[in-house]
Amino acid sequence: MFYIIRIFFFIVIAKMDIWFYILDSSVAMLLSCILAGVLIPRILLISFRKKLFDEVDSERKIHCSAVPRLGGIAFGPVILFSIFFIAGFNISVFPGESFRDMAFGEIVILSGILCASLLVYLVGIADDLVRVNFYAKFVVQIIAACLLVASGLWISNLHGLFGINELPRYIGYPLTVVFVVFVVNSINLIDGIDGLASCLSMVALFLYGISFVVYGNILFSLICFTSVGVLIPFFYFNVFGDPSKKKKIFMGDTGSLTIGLIISAVILRIIIDSEMEEEGIGNLTVKALSPVIVPCFDVVRVIFVRIKEKKKLFLPDNNHIHHRLLQAGLTQHAALITIVTVSLILTSINIIASNFINVNILLAFDVIIYCFLSIAISNQIFILRKN
Repeated sequence: MFYIIRIFFFIVIAKMDIWFYILDSSVAMLLSCILAGVLIPRILLISFRKKLFDEVDSERKIHCSAVPRLGGIAFGPVILFSIFFIAGFNISVFPGESFRDMAFGEIVILSGILCASLLVYLVGIADDLVRVNFYAKFVVQIIAACLLVASGLWISNLHGLFGINELPRYIGYPLTVVFVVFVVNSINLIDGIDGLASCLSMVALFLYGISFVVYGNILFSLICFTSVGVLIPFFYFNVFGDPSKKKKIFMGDTGSLTIGLIISAVILRIIIDSEMEEEGIGNLTVKALSPVIVPCFDVVRVIFVRIKEKKKLFLPDNNHIHHRLLQAGLTQHAALITIVTVSLILTSINIIASNFINVNILLAFDVIIYCFLSIAISNQIFILRKN
């Protein structure tokens, strides 16, 4: 019976690669979702028993009760298990399919991502438990970025951004390191209200995953969809969990750094994807960067404000976009919906328009829209404070 089922799947599905990839990705997402859904309540139980809570900071943090910040501990193990379980199952059940034919370069890239993710995952755990100096975390992030570069993930082409196309290694390598650290910290810093970092990451990774499914990259489609799967139950506990019933949890630096590293690696893979470039459907830089444009723009704006006000660049404050929306009178859920909606609209416009509009014009459009929204928020905050 098993042999008949195996032959059926091989004949019917393996001949239609895209359906095979969709099935694989769906199963991987479901598996990681179930595993995370089982694991996170156990983490909550241990956190409350050991009293491992996030500090309540009246000036910057939104919550006012004890909430564990160790939700991100589930991310690394669940994502790794799901990827390798599905890969092993495919290799044993579907001989000749994508995993057996995977190029050596993809295996090297996967190794680099795993090593880099493990580094930021471990430093995230340390920071969530005992606090780690920012500069130490920064050094670890640079090492992780260097591992990605060494594996073959580096920015070799900007695809017309700022009028630049191909880049030599001596520029591409350091630019990639800066970019990875920037994206990792953008995801980390946007994690300021319930569900924001996880929702933006889910949307981005889902869109990336669809691209990889369409273009037949089974490895990166699994990376994306297993990450989405692990974020779904976390989002539920983070947004809808009741602190009084000990059901609420934060992802902490363990989660935000790990997801940020995965997103940066996925972006780099899209930028260097020759098959996507040959298809000529949209600009690769636009495709890669649009889903994370809101957190990235927010970090740039905050840095400019801190430089203008002569504040230290690396000290936390309450000047991020989610803080400002709360100051403008929105609730946490309203701020979450607003930011995610803006991100989706900008992403959709950018990806569609990149087929016939220059990437630099799109960048200018995004900057203008973001500045307009930022000014509108500032005006609303001013009116509320005046009244």
